[in-house]
Amino acid sequence: MSTTQENLMTAFAGESQANRKYLAFAKKAEAEGKPGLAKLFRAAAEGETVHALNYLLIGGKIGSSLENVQGAIQGETYEINEMYPGFVEQANTENNAGAAMKMGSALKVEQVHQQLFKAAEVALATEGDIELKEYFVCGVCGYPAEGEAPEKCPICGAPREKFTRLV
Repeated sequence: MSTTQENLMTAFAGESQANRKYLAFAKKAEAEGKPGLAKLFRAAAEGETVHALNYLLIGGKIGSSLENVQGAIQGETYEINEMYPGFVEQANTENNAGAAMKMGSALKVEQVHQQLFKAAEVALATEGDIELKEYFVCGVCGYPAEGEAPEKCPICGAPREKFTRLV
């Protein structure tokens, strides 16, 4: 990999993290009754997304839809088999119950993502696309529900009100 290619991927990671951080800052500003600051953080977050997506595209990391789904499966499989089990174990070793709980929940959600992407891979190969569905995401653990939000999240137990409908 060339130095420029490495730089593009480093910039992608940094811009992606800045986006998420700024969105978290926006939520905090909203909770503190600062809508103007929240809006500024969301605007900056969107700019960071533009940067990140440009670097991903220029870096050649966006393929066909099938290739992208296959890459997503690989990423989820890594998180399930390698990343999160070690992270949860380390958090438990350090008696950090909060981190262990959140990462354990994330591990379970990644398994759902992997299943959804595997089903999408089959549908792409046989039908050309997946069925257009409504999705709702749990605001506590990230669990994606298809069709409608459940009464209670199957991963973390959060009530239906914690789910956000994706548009």
